[in-house]
Amino acid sequence: MLKRSSYLLIPLSLLGLLAFTWPLFIPESNFFLLQNENTKWLAAAILPIAILLFIFEINHGGLDAKSVALLGVFAALICGLRLLGAGAIGIEPIWFLLILIGRVFGANFGFTLGVTSLFASALITGGVGPWLAFQMLAAGWVAMFAGLIPKRITGKYELIIISVYAVVATQLFGLLMNLQLWPWLIGTDSQLSFVASDSVADNLQRFLVFHLATSLSWDLPRAVFTVALILLTGKPILITLNRAKQRLELVSNAPLKKQMAV
Repeated sequence: MLKRSSYLLIPLSLLGLLAFTWPLFIPESNFFLLQNENTKWLAAAILPIAILLFIFEINHGGLDAKSVALLGVFAALICGLRLLGAGAIGIEPIWFLLILIGRVFGANFGFTLGVTSLFASALITGGVGPWLAFQMLAAGWVAMFAGLIPKRITGKYELIIISVYAVVATQLFGLLMNLQLWPWLIGTDSQLSFVASDSVADNLQRFLVFHLATSLSWDLPRAVFTVALILLTGKPILITLNRAKQRLELVSNAPLKKQMAV
């Protein structure tokens, strides 16, 4: 059964997917959120919904005050990691930590962390722009889907599965960020340009050529660097995160157990 908070997460993700992919199937659209100059309104919509998602988690027992504090700590760590990787080709250490935290703390926590940490780090690094809403959504999805990896996968296979997921997630992140930028970046007069009157298949073919030609030098190092960090540090970090989660659950359940005992 879906958590109540998931009923906010699903429409938000669908809205985000539409915002990323609209050129492929709504080439003549005048829907204002899909215009490049109006993506600030998409960011304005994402943050309140992410906050509502977080409030739902708190009100329905998914998070308590200590979990909220932990989210702030994680967001601060990710902001610091983003500063370390700013400006370097593919050297983006935020992804390995987002993936590991999402894996341990679950999809809703991971999505909220991805959205809030990317927003906060953009304010710190001066990375605020029309791309921010898309970065926030994509980061939220990276952590969210890490939280959906089956919990029964443990031991030596866990890091392997997480590493495979990291390769896929970091590549899809680059692809999605290129997709939202592609219609505006290279104009309308090149062989790789978005053509509003063309079919989905033709536009998709041009986009994939554009993506492969322009982004592999970023996407491949991002994947390699993320997987390397996961393989080198993933085991102790997962152990630490799981212990932190268990302690939070024990503290959160203590008042309930006390009431039941009375």
